[in-house]
Amino acid sequence: MSPIQPHPSGVERARVQGFIRWLSAERGVDLASWAELYAWSVREVESFWESVWEYFEVTSHTPYEQVLDTREMPGSRWFPGARLNYAEHAFGRPEDAQETAVLAYSQTREPLALTFGELQDRVRRVRAGLERLGVGPGDRVVGYLPNVPETLVAFLATASLGAVWASCAPEFGSVSVIDRFGQVEPKVLLAVAGYTYGDKQIDRRGEVAEIRAALPTLEHVVHVPYGPLALPDATAWDDLCAPTDRTLAFEPVPFDHPLYVLFSSGTTGKPKAIVHGHGGILLEHLKNHALHWDMGPGDRLLWFTTTAWMMWNTLVSALLVRSSLVMIDGNPLHPDLREQWRLAAETEATLVGASPGYLMACRKEGVRPAEEFDLSRVRQLGVAGSPFPAEGYDWVHEQFGDSVLLNVGSGGTDVCTGLVQGSPLQPVWAGEMSGPSLGVDVKAFDAEGKVVVGEVGELVITSPMPSMPVGFWGDTDGERFRAAYFDEYPGVFRFGDWCRFSEAGSCLITGRSDATLNRGGVRLGTAEFYRVLQDADDILDSVVVHLEDREGGMGRLLLFVVVAEGVDLDDGLRRRLARDIRTALSPRHVPDEIVAVPSVPYSRTGKKLEVPVKRILQGAAPHEVASPGALTDPTALDAYAAFARDGALG
Repeated sequence: MSPIQPHPSGVERARVQGFIRWLSAERGVDLASWAELYAWSVREVESFWESVWEYFEVTSHTPYEQVLDTREMPGSRWFPGARLNYAEHAFGRPEDAQETAVLAYSQTREPLALTFGELQDRVRRVRAGLERLGVGPGDRVVGYLPNVPETLVAFLATASLGAVWASCAPEFGSVSVIDRFGQVEPKVLLAVAGYTYGDKQIDRRGEVAEIRAALPTLEHVVHVPYGPLALPDATAWDDLCAPTDRTLAFEPVPFDHPLYVLFSSGTTGKPKAIVHGHGGILLEHLKNHALHWDMGPGDRLLWFTTTAWMMWNTLVSALLVRSSLVMIDGNPLHPDLREQWRLAAETEATLVGASPGYLMACRKEGVRPAEEFDLSRVRQLGVAGSPFPAEGYDWVHEQFGDSVLLNVGSGGTDVCTGLVQGSPLQPVWAGEMSGPSLGVDVKAFDAEGKVVVGEVGELVITSPMPSMPVGFWGDTDGERFRAAYFDEYPGVFRFGDWCRFSEAGSCLITGRSDATLNRGGVRLGTAEFYRVLQDADDILDSVVVHLEDREGGMGRLLLFVVVAEGVDLDDGLRRRLARDIRTALSPRHVPDEIVAVPSVPYSRTGKKLEVPVKRILQGAAPHEVASPGALTDPTALDAYAAFARDGALG
């Protein structure tokens, strides 16, 4: 296997080279290659992260007592004694005040640009407004908001107070939002009354009313104006950000103090409320953005995301390295497939992020981005969200040559970063990711917990990293947290992906190793589907699976249902079920196909067998995925085998 892009241009000027030189000059650590840098970063974990702290000049109001108290997981604590604030690092230096911090594009309003100075002033005023509403350290502020500057301002203001942020995109239905926000018991809700998606006007006043009624701890609702509609009985955004002479201050908090809660759906119960800390996110994103994404002053990051995906939090952190972020709200394919390339040219983006499905659609349609648009400022093309096929690598290289680094990565909500990805100093392997991220001791384990190379295994992290979750919100004894990550391999963080590492160190992610659905990079919990369907009188039971697309698209989301006696699964019922799922959850949850089956398979312990169903649909025989004696109904898998055998999957 040989790389398609051995050494992209700009290797010598890459920012990671400056870090390597600094390590030699300031720390006496001489490293001759990326491989040596990575090996040192996971061997000398404490030294690596302390170097990141010093190199990026992290501001701490009290000194740390040590870098890491123990390498044992769970329970390791980073930089105990330090008191800092993520938001304090988001406004650049005094000389950056007139530099562009935000470029916002929307289908609901005109474009907007903010300098670092203007952003800082808006955060100053909203911080004072939140204080007037009684928000202080530890309180929760939540946003039912699109990817717009007000969301960024509200988040940074919340963080500056030591309060805790959580957000959901307004495309989410009220049930999904309540399942998430209800766990964190917020004091303040910021919301829009509606928005524009493509050429459609979407009214969300009904959803907001349901959400606020279901959150008994809410003391204030703030209406963020976005289009012609208004929210009744709400504080106006203009009142929240009214002029004030209050200075912008930053509450010093412990390294692991909650910064925000991200929600990652599982297969049982409500979505996991994953708590990330100020210090862990700060250090990880400084490392990621500068050393992997090669970003710094003057650079611009364009990556379409909604506020429900961890990529939004990662996008915001472009500010930490004094780069600009491009905020896109609305349908990224409106008016056509070329819109994201147009925006990349107009904003002079230096790093463009895209989903595999989007790039493969451009390839299929014959889009030639580098010829059709002025993308001369682009140095990296980031790709994440689902597997990206080798044909996609070839297409990107054909379009951009060696002047643009194709950086394909994989990570997720649990760590709010990439675990495997590329960098300017690594080769690019067709169909695979270049290797583990710096400071991430990631491996593939077999069922016995042994490292495997050249074969598929469980993706695990064997040493602590700062952006591992602080815990789950409300999980006071840590039982859910331990069960989610450490039950399978004690002392080792199991991430939940299948992967394969090559002898060269490159990595291939082959899909989820559990039943969590990964659709376009957003993980959906099967339990959410079942809660919606349990209220449908004509549906007795159901099982939902997602089949990844080998070409990087959205894949196939299949819902199998057992209908009540005398009920016919006709097109009318399918439309009603799809509507109920869309309304309660989101458009992303709507199945591609709804199929009637005689029964849903269960183990004798009562566990719904989602993974065996998925494996059968991928071509495995029933006896290969489950022993008939372990099933409550030995014939329950037969219908799924017949469905796969009859070619209904295309």
